[in-house]
Amino acid sequence: MKNSIVYFLLLFLFSPSILAEYKTLDQKSKEIYESTRQYTFSWLFQDESDMRPRGGTTKGQEVNLSKLPSNEWNHLQEDGISKFERDRRAILAMTGGYRTSFDFIETVGFSSSYIPAVPYQSWGTEYVYLIEDRGDFISLQHIIVMFIKMPDESISDAMVIKHWRQDWQYEDTDLNTFIGNNTWSKKEYAVEDIAGSWSQSVYQVDDSPRYQSIGYWQHKSNYSSWLSNETWRPLPRREFSVRDDYDVLIGTNRHTITPFGWVQEEENLKAKLANNSNKIDKILAKEIGLARYEHIINHNWKAGDEYWIKTTPFWREVRDIWSTILEENKVLIIKKTIENQSLFESMFRLADNSANNKSRSLERKEIQSILNRYIDIVDE
Repeated sequence: MKNSIVYFLLLFLFSPSILAEYKTLDQKSKEIYESTRQYTFSWLFQDESDMRPRGGTTKGQEVNLSKLPSNEWNHLQEDGISKFERDRRAILAMTGGYRTSFDFIETVGFSSSYIPAVPYQSWGTEYVYLIEDRGDFISLQHIIVMFIKMPDESISDAMVIKHWRQDWQYEDTDLNTFIGNNTWSKKEYAVEDIAGSWSQSVYQVDDSPRYQSIGYWQHKSNYSSWLSNETWRPLPRREFSVRDDYDVLIGTNRHTITPFGWVQEEENLKAKLANNSNKIDKILAKEIGLARYEHIINHNWKAGDEYWIKTTPFWREVRDIWSTILEENKVLIIKKTIENQSLFESMFRLADNSANNKSRSLERKEIQSILNRYIDIVDE
């Protein structure tokens, strides 16, 4: 077994005809290779079993990748448009249906006892809907629509989950920034300091705030990319479900448009805060992340469309209430759970029942009542 693994390492490192040689291997050798699959970019001298990625282990139905550049890409390449309009078209190019892949790995440790964490990999199929386009404001909603391949090779019914939301605002002077300890604080910018910039506001699956940052779109020929300034972010689910040794991700976020979709790149420091403050005690590690959104065709998005149509009025109310809360308050704390129930569980339950609720005013009161339980307003 070990000799076979060494052979594959040599083959992949030095052979100019790797694909041709792989195709000539017998089935047993291929199974050995597949069973020891690791990151190409990894910790070369770590035991392979220690670095086998955690994350999604299911497999989905086969998808068809688009072989033609998207209409949005072609629209983005048009000559003679303003910088502002090209920025807008780059943002709008993130809409549509995708196969998604997520890869995260720690690359540097900063303590004498550091041991590399297990990398993370996952996948999905999701549709990015355009919620709103007001010219200088664009809102995009991600909805997961997945079909899982079962042990008997059959395909499951569609699994639909409301995922994250991203709002883009041109020359945004008021941001609600994460400062650690489940706390968000308003930060104001002078107009002259953010000229030509776009803020990206990222929201959790329940539409509560996650992080906001300011950055600039850069366009060079067929290259369009947005890079954020340094941003504090709460731990994502992939981390807080398995880690409790650090408190905040500090890093940058880059969105780059391609002919067949887009790519999100992250470069993060994992920071431990001191004594429930917003002061950094130490940096544990640095990680890099890569999320690819690849356009797919002939995927059945019907279940996602139906969910979004049915729940759109409900989530519009939620967004409106959150907008008021964030505008009217300078500092707020969002509790993770109340009586062992997370905010997203409460909101998803209301969303599922929203089609049967004939009274929008009553529904709005229910939403406000739930949010009031999870939010603490901090007086300054």
